[in-house]
Amino acid sequence: MSAIRLLVLGAVRQHGRAHGYMVRNDLEFWGAHEWSNAKPGSIYHALKHMAKQGLLRAHETAPSTAGGPPRTEYELTREGEAEFMRLLRHALTSIEEKQDMLTSGVGFLVDLPREEAVALLKERVAALEAWRSEVTRHWRPEEGTPAEWGHIGEIMDLWVHNSDSAAAWTRGLIARLEGGAYVMAGEGERTPDVLAEGVPNPFADE
Repeated sequence: MSAIRLLVLGAVRQHGRAHGYMVRNDLEFWGAHEWSNAKPGSIYHALKHMAKQGLLRAHETAPSTAGGPPRTEYELTREGEAEFMRLLRHALTSIEEKQDMLTSGVGFLVDLPREEAVALLKERVAALEAWRSEVTRHWRPEEGTPAEWGHIGEIMDLWVHNSDSAAAWTRGLIARLEGGAYVMAGEGERTPDVLAEGVPNPFADE
C-alpha cells in the first residue's frame, strides 16, 4: 500500500481546505519527499485521483489579486474522512508495509483518541511477537550462531532482530502515550507545529 494517499489526505485534513501547493509545502516541511514517494507529481496526481474517487471535494478558487492563476482547493468528504482513518489504523497495525507507511501513521498519530492509539499499537506488538514466534519455530538465536545455518541463518537473525527492535520501540511509544505524552484527538487545542519550539527543521533549505 502506498503512503501517498494517507499523507495527502492527512495534510488536507489538517487545513480543512488546501490547494496542491499547500499540501506539497507541508509534506516537504515534514521531509516526506526524503522518506516516501511524496514527490510533487505524485502529490498532484493523488489529489486529482482521490477527487475523482469521491474522497476529496474540489473547489475552484478565483484568481489571486496579485495576478496569479486560480487554484483548486480540496477538502475531505465523509468518504475521505473514513478512508483517512482506515489508512491511519492500518499504518499503525500492519507489520507487512514499507517503513514509509508506519512513518506516515506516526505522523498522524495525534489525530486518534489516546485510548485507540494505544490499542492499535498493542495490536502491532502482538503481530510482531507472532511473527517472531513463527521465525523461531525454525531457528532460535540461543541454539546456535547464524553461520551454522549458512547465509540463510543471517536472514533469520535479521528477522528476529528487526521484530525485537520494532516491538521495543512500539512498547516505548505506548508507554509515553499512557504517560500522557502529546495532545491527542478530543483532548483540546494543539499547535499545528510538528517540531518542538526551537528545534530546527532538518529538511529546510540551507
